Amino acid sequence: MPENTYKIVDVVGVSEDSVQQAVRNALKKASQTLRNIDWFEVTEIRGSVKNNSEPIFQVSVKIGFRLEGQGV
Repeated sequence: MPENTYKIVDVVGVSEDSVQQAVRNALKKASQTLRNIDWFEVTEIRGSVKNNSEPIFQVSVKIGFRLEGQGV
């Protein structure tokens, strides 16, 4: 069984559409600079209100990526 070692980064994703889209936005942006992303964990959900009616969703996401040189 391969031994994997992971690094964790914290990212905040934002979306006007949904919590799920905010997570997707966080992962998409992180994947532009990180390789070997294997998992994520939503740690916080919050938001703000735009123009007294429209919500803006914010999610704090821990992203785990496998350090290179490890098993697959």
